[in-house]
Amino acid sequence: MSNGVFNIPTPKNEPGNTYAPGTKERETLKAELKRQSETVVDIPVIINGENIKTDSVKQVVMPHDHQHVLANFSLAGEKELRDAVEAAMAAKESWANMPWQHRASIFLKAADLISGPYRDVINSATMLGQSKTAYQTEIDAAQELADFLRFGVDYANQIYQMQPDSMKNIWNRLEYRPLDGFVLAISPFNFTAIGGNLPSAPAIMGNVVVWKPASTSVLSNYYFMRILEEAGLPKGVINFVPSRGSQVSEVVLTDPRMSGFHFTGSTSTFQTIWKNVGENIMNYKSYPRLVGETGGKDFVFAHETAQADKVVAALVRGAFEYQGQKCSAASRAYIPASMWEEVKAGVLEETAKLKVGDVRDFRNFMGAVIDKPAFDSITSYIDYAADSEEAEIIAGGTYDDSKGYFVQPTVIVTTNPNFKTMTEEIFGPVLTIYVYENDQLEDTLTAVDTASMYALTGAIFAQDREAIMHLERRLSGAAGNFYINDKPTGAVINQQPFGGSRGSGTNDKAGSVFNMIRWTSPRIIKENFAPTTDISYPFMDEE
Repeated sequence: MSNGVFNIPTPKNEPGNTYAPGTKERETLKAELKRQSETVVDIPVIINGENIKTDSVKQVVMPHDHQHVLANFSLAGEKELRDAVEAAMAAKESWANMPWQHRASIFLKAADLISGPYRDVINSATMLGQSKTAYQTEIDAAQELADFLRFGVDYANQIYQMQPDSMKNIWNRLEYRPLDGFVLAISPFNFTAIGGNLPSAPAIMGNVVVWKPASTSVLSNYYFMRILEEAGLPKGVINFVPSRGSQVSEVVLTDPRMSGFHFTGSTSTFQTIWKNVGENIMNYKSYPRLVGETGGKDFVFAHETAQADKVVAALVRGAFEYQGQKCSAASRAYIPASMWEEVKAGVLEETAKLKVGDVRDFRNFMGAVIDKPAFDSITSYIDYAADSEEAEIIAGGTYDDSKGYFVQPTVIVTTNPNFKTMTEEIFGPVLTIYVYENDQLEDTLTAVDTASMYALTGAIFAQDREAIMHLERRLSGAAGNFYINDKPTGAVINQQPFGGSRGSGTNDKAGSVFNMIRWTSPRIIKENFAPTTDISYPFMDEE
């Protein structure tokens, strides 16, 4: 029995490596990239700690060299999915009853493994399998993933300490139980950290999880699963089931014991899942918690008092880092006519410098988009703009998928604030700019707020404080993460908790206590030390 109130180590954001020439980390990362490039990994389904191979096998390839196979992975079918649910439920009682300090230790150890001996491994898997540059990978697979685990433990500790007041002879206490059943986690391809956090956050709070990773990020997610096992995660607590989304919806989503759903992905997918849950609501043993971060059509708005060079840097980095495959990527911009020529010249100059290619060549700023469907979707928008009388492509606009799924950084200028590429999520390296007349500020702000269904991230640039206050107020509902004189990407755990509303999700703020508390089912316990024997009340006495 534990007799003590234990202090959780105070988390700090994981520092990042630069991978500059001559550094030790650059040398070891390149060596691991070479090793993984020469290896084909067999990835099983992992249920109750057992490695399971199935007859249905898919490949993980390098997006920047799509004939190069990195791994073969088994797909879970109906049987495996049902087994995963049963394994999770079998592990539920012992996991929920594990003393908190031991549960916390598993995830703290995993964070140290990620930031230490497995840093190059998980970074290389992310670079090769998801076509991220060394810098983008470092802030994702190493820093952010470790931060999710360490701060998640700290947030859980904060939650457990939130207790009610008590009166004389009464002791009130809150017990933060896990949800009644299991949690289904479906994670995206673009961030290894999100892939790790979606199953881990509920598990930190004592829940058991069925985890479906994206097929295009299976390699890095698999390494994270192995790290959790090495850190001591008991069998069945998280079950790793790469699978088809349709089968997950049929088998897992409709299981009466599903009590939570943790998701990052497209708005349309989340809406379909929400609809399916609603249609099955009578069958669930509890009302499932639905937590989702979905799409974005993120803006940069420049006021006439903004500094043009700062706007240029935000546009180029915000739009083209990781090929624009961030739900927070800058994909639409509003520039006042008075500074357009200066901004245009800067954007063209800086975009022309960007090199696109194999991420193993550290001189490249961008890699390839994730796969053929993404490539086809992105290029269809570019072709649409090229054929439109309302738009002009001033940079990029070219693409080639003969070796890798490469799309050049593309800048479109439109005369229509509601043009297709200003309103629809593209999820690629495409930035559309609308130039507004300085005296049309209010109308343009209305367009920013209403042009898209999303409200994820947005940035404003201005020097005048009255202007900043006005823009902040006018666009209060347009973004869950709002940036002043900064690009709309790069949220850091415990500094800028992430999430948006409207069509961008439930805004439960990943990387904060608000998300973690969604995975609890609190029980209030009232203990009376001096129970009364009275039946009547004083007001009933005769006068």
